[in-house]
Amino acid sequence: MTIASFIAKNALRNKRRAVLCIMSVAVSLFLLVTLLVALREITVPPEDIGAALRVVVRSRISLANPLPARQRGILERIPGVEAVSPFSWFGGKFKNEEAMTFAQFAMDAKLLRKIFGEAKMSEAEYAAFEAERTACIIGKITADKHKLKLGDRIQLESTIYPCTAVLKIAGIYSGTIDDRNVLFHHEYLDEISDANGWVGTWWLKAKSPEDMAPLLERINRTFANTSAEVRAETERAFQLSFISMWGNVKILVNSICSVVVFTLLLVTASTMSMAVRERFRELAILKALGYRRRELFLFILAESFGLAALGALLGVGGAWLFYTQLDISKMTSGIFITFEVTPKIIGTAALVAAALGILASLAPSLAAARMSVVDGLKTLD
Repeated sequence: MTIASFIAKNALRNKRRAVLCIMSVAVSLFLLVTLLVALREITVPPEDIGAALRVVVRSRISLANPLPARQRGILERIPGVEAVSPFSWFGGKFKNEEAMTFAQFAMDAKLLRKIFGEAKMSEAEYAAFEAERTACIIGKITADKHKLKLGDRIQLESTIYPCTAVLKIAGIYSGTIDDRNVLFHHEYLDEISDANGWVGTWWLKAKSPEDMAPLLERINRTFANTSAEVRAETERAFQLSFISMWGNVKILVNSICSVVVFTLLLVTASTMSMAVRERFRELAILKALGYRRRELFLFILAESFGLAALGALLGVGGAWLFYTQLDISKMTSGIFITFEVTPKIIGTAALVAAALGILASLAPSLAAARMSVVDGLKTLD
């Protein structure tokens, strides 16, 4: 018998206990990976290709405060600005849905390609969207979900404005990070609502990456000490400002992760302690045969580490396979767009498993080291 087979036989001596231990590690690490991926998706939202050149200008007081439409001409004259479009959240309900599963924004349709160039449609669809005042474009995910096609009309009852928008689908776009939204003409919003002369936010495109930092400062300085002061920020910063409204999600998720790991440590340590306690007589015989304390410690460590490694393989590998094959956007009704198990998260879970294997072996190893040969031989199996 080799040392490896000796360790394996000891680890699997009580097969039910070994399987339960492995499954406990697997399920806990699956949950840990899920929480870490969810935290990453919430706190580090994905970016579109063109986000590096986009600037969002909103009210300095609050995002809920509208901005005067007369600001557009001033913004267009600021050095470094290539294009400026109003961008107002409509907040419409579709087919009396309790919750909005896709967002709707009013903008300057003629600037769609210049500001949001990653939205892919045919030339005919772009032309139809620009030409018709009541036209809209819709993301492919939403179109597929509600079985909508070109030429269909959708009705959106706004929760922000006292009006209902009736829009004709002129195009179905794809290729963005979030292919769910509806975009329509801001002129039409001005016509059907009482918000004429006001916009929710301004979305700008900078001429080059080098213009971004000075452009933000110029915009804020231009409207300083006016009746409608603004805050200019990158699209990335704008996204993260929404996340901050949720409170400190990071502390909450990390606390849950800590509880999961601590509970898993207790389960693994308890399993190893029982397994070693049952073999005190055998360990005493090994001592009598000349095996030293560090060798017995390595036997126990290898056994503990092996069980943790098998659990990690099932849990972490299963999580990677599951979330790679799963349509997370459909499963979560659009709450998560992507759910990527990154190498960093896999590495973190693997380190947790390795630490569990080591820590769980400490207590039984110390007990075996302190045990004398005589006391060990007196132990009943």
